[in-house]
Amino acid sequence: MHPSTVQKEPKPQTEYEKKKQTFITRTIWTFIMIAGFFAAMFSGHIYIIGIVTAVQIVSFKEVIAIANVPSRAKNLPFTRSLNWYFLGTTMYFLYGESVIYYFKHIVLVDRILLPFATHHRFISFMLYVMGFVFFVGSLKKGHYRFQFTQFAWTHMALYLINVQSHFIMNNTLEGMIWFFLPASLVITNDIFAYICGITFGRTQLIKLSPKKTVEGFVGAWILTILFGFGMTNVLMRYKYFICPANDLGSNIFTGLHCDPNPVFRPQQYTFQPPLLLHSPPQTFHIAPMQFHILVFASFASLIAPFGGFFASGLKRTFKVKDFGESIPGHGGITDRMDCQFIMGFFAFMYYQSFIAEYKASVGSVIETAIQGLNVEEQVEVVKGLTKYLVGQGQVGEGVLECLVGVMPRRR
Repeated sequence: MHPSTVQKEPKPQTEYEKKKQTFITRTIWTFIMIAGFFAAMFSGHIYIIGIVTAVQIVSFKEVIAIANVPSRAKNLPFTRSLNWYFLGTTMYFLYGESVIYYFKHIVLVDRILLPFATHHRFISFMLYVMGFVFFVGSLKKGHYRFQFTQFAWTHMALYLINVQSHFIMNNTLEGMIWFFLPASLVITNDIFAYICGITFGRTQLIKLSPKKTVEGFVGAWILTILFGFGMTNVLMRYKYFICPANDLGSNIFTGLHCDPNPVFRPQQYTFQPPLLLHSPPQTFHIAPMQFHILVFASFASLIAPFGGFFASGLKRTFKVKDFGESIPGHGGITDRMDCQFIMGFFAFMYYQSFIAEYKASVGSVIETAIQGLNVEEQVEVVKGLTKYLVGQGQVGEGVLECLVGVMPRRR
């Protein structure tokens, strides 16, 4: 064979070339994720819900996979099927709760959906019980420890991933700002911690993450608060972000319409400078949300990173570098979402406890009428509301005459 026809073996990549290729891949996919994120957010709430759902499923798959033992799973064909069954049951329960809560004015007036809505929790419980019974029935001698470990691991994954990330979806329905702001605070805090850490970081923060420093941790906290103030000031100006998702077909161009929560309206505050006691009090105007952002930013900086430390400890336990390879150059979805889960959970709890307004809604009134009144009383409510609307000039008298003629009279 002629020497020129001999194929030369490719030279193995040097460590520098490997790092360079990884950096390029990571950077490209970072921009792809950022572009996809903003495209989904501006396209409408339903697209964000779709992304959250996909993240739940992929993260669950990644976490379940690291504890799986293929050699044993082959002898237990129903182990993986049960994992996915419990995931489906959990998502049916959680998503059903949200649909009934936020869209009861649609669900409760539909003849087909009404039974599923009124008995949703019982149906969900029975679905879970069926899976539990099947699990007990599938126990196989010699594999008890592995099967019970998988059972416990599955439930831990369901709580840490699916239950917590489900509240991120609820945040989206309450208003895009409650989804975007917590998520952006976590992302920027991670960036600030890296910048501050490599700039003046000296003291190691925690052994689970050797590269994390106390200086980076504190510096990122301060910068995240400043970022939160600025970002909140921008988002509050747009109803698309601060209004609840009363129309899932809306997007950044169609916008949303609502009476904004008082937390977004500037209020007057009086401040007496401690060093100028004899001077008149200083008055300033600021939206209460700017005070709440202090709490959000502090949680994103001081508590949410421990979600990442927890994930690092988990990976060290199973001796894996990443949870998966879902995102080229970044590892798995779980590697990018470890801090977001607990942050989204906190955002929902804080919002419901200190910010949300609890008013009578169309859905709650319909729910009360359907579940608390009999048919004749419901008819009387309809007639009474119609008379009121006729008196207010909102509907014509012909509507009332039609209702009186069609609806049965109360005995």
